[in-house]
Amino acid sequence: MLKRPDPLYDFLEYTTITDIPTSVQETAKLWLMDLIGVAAAGHATDLSRIISDHATRHFGAGQAISKLLFDGRTTSPAGFALAGGMTIDSIDAHDGYRPAKGHVGCALLPGLLAFAQTTKMSGEEFLTLFVMGYEIGSRAGRALHATVPDYHTSGAWMAPTVGALGARALGLSNEQARHAIGIAEYHGPRSQMMRVIDHPTMLKDGSGWGAMAGVSAAYLAADGFTGAPAVSFEDAPEFFADLGSTWLTCEQYYKPFPVCRWAQPAVSATLRLRAEHNLTSDQVDYVEVTTFHEALRLATKSPRTTEEAQYSTSYPTAAALVRGDVGVAEISEDAFSDPEVTRLSEGMVIAESDECNRRFPAERISEVTLHLRNGEVLCSGIATAIGDPEDPPSATEMTDKFKTLAEPILGAVLCTDIQTSIQSVDKNLSALIDIITQPIAR
Repeated sequence: MLKRPDPLYDFLEYTTITDIPTSVQETAKLWLMDLIGVAAAGHATDLSRIISDHATRHFGAGQAISKLLFDGRTTSPAGFALAGGMTIDSIDAHDGYRPAKGHVGCALLPGLLAFAQTTKMSGEEFLTLFVMGYEIGSRAGRALHATVPDYHTSGAWMAPTVGALGARALGLSNEQARHAIGIAEYHGPRSQMMRVIDHPTMLKDGSGWGAMAGVSAAYLAADGFTGAPAVSFEDAPEFFADLGSTWLTCEQYYKPFPVCRWAQPAVSATLRLRAEHNLTSDQVDYVEVTTFHEALRLATKSPRTTEEAQYSTSYPTAAALVRGDVGVAEISEDAFSDPEVTRLSEGMVIAESDECNRRFPAERISEVTLHLRNGEVLCSGIATAIGDPEDPPSATEMTDKFKTLAEPILGAVLCTDIQTSIQSVDKNLSALIDIITQPIAR
C-alpha cells in the first residue's frame, strides 16, 4: 500500500479530549443534540420503519449487539449503522459542510454509536471520536471530490471516515487502520448525487449505506481482511495537513428547515418578504426564483412523497409563503393536498444565473421575486440560507429546533433527559445510549 500521510494517522492515533478546544467540544455537543432531534423526527417516517425492520430481519446480531435508535430491537453493528444513518437522513434537517457538498453527522453518529455499544468506549473517547469524525469526514469529502470526477453522495466519503474511527475504537494498528479505510472506500456507496436529485426516493444521500460500509470495514480489517489504498486519503494528503489546528467541526452549517440545503435560500427569502410586507399568499399571483443549477434540478413541483417534498425548490418555497414556516408537517403527505401551496408551486418560475452558479458551492444563494395580484413586484435581493458558519445559530435556537422535532415523538420529559445526558456525555455515555435506544411507538 502507499505510504500513509502522517498528519491523518497521527491525528487518528494520538488525539485525546485534552487536544480539542473546549469551544469545539461544546459545538460538537450541539451537533449531537441536533442529530438526535432529527433522528427522533425520522423515526416516524416510512423510510425508518422499513429500514429498521430490514436491519432486524437481515442483519442478525452475533457476539456484537446494538440496539436500534428509539426502537430497542437488536441488530449487528453494521445493521445499526445502516438503519441509524437512513433514519437520520429520512428528515433532511441535519448538519452539512459546504465545500464537500454534503453531510458528515448523518453517517458519523450511527457509525460511532455502533462501536460505542459494542466496545468499552468511555464518554471522553466518544466525544473525542465524534469531533474527529467531523474533522476527518469534512476533509475526506473535499479530497474525494478533488481526486475523482463524479459528484458522489455523502456516504461515499463517510464510509472511509467511519472505517477510520472504527479502527481506533477497535484498537487496530496503523496498518490495519489503512486497510479498514481502504476497504471502506472501495466498498462504500459511490452513488451519484444528482441521480437522486432528479428522481427523489428513499435512497437519499447514501449516509446509511456509507456508515454500514465503514463499520463492516473496520471489523473486516480486525479479522485480517486487506484493502486497496484509499484514493481520497492516500492521494490527497494536503487536505489533512491542518488536522488538529483548524477545527472544521465549527464550519458545519445548520439547517432550520427539513428540506435540501439548496432550496433553503429561497425559503428564507420568501419568509422574510412575507414578514416584512405582512403578506398573505392570496395576494401573490406567482413567484419567481433565480438560483444555481443544482437548486434548479430540485424540480418536483407537486410531491407525492416526503422524499419528493424534501428534494424540491418550488414546493417548500410555496409552503413557506402559504403557511409561514416549513417544518415536518409541511413535508408530510397530509400537506400535499393544500390547493394554495399547489397553485404557487406549480406556477413558480425558476431560472439559474451565472452569478449564482459561480458562487456555488462555497455559497448557496437565491433571489426571490413575488409578483402580486395588484401589479406590485417585491424582490428579496440575494439571499443565503440561514445557519451558515459565518452566522451560526445560537444554542437557544438549536435547542428550540431539537424540541420542535423531537417532542412530538418522544415527549417533553424524555427530550429534557436527552439534553441533560448530552451535556455530560463525556462523563456518562451509557446514560445517553440507554435513553436513545429505548423503544418509542411509531
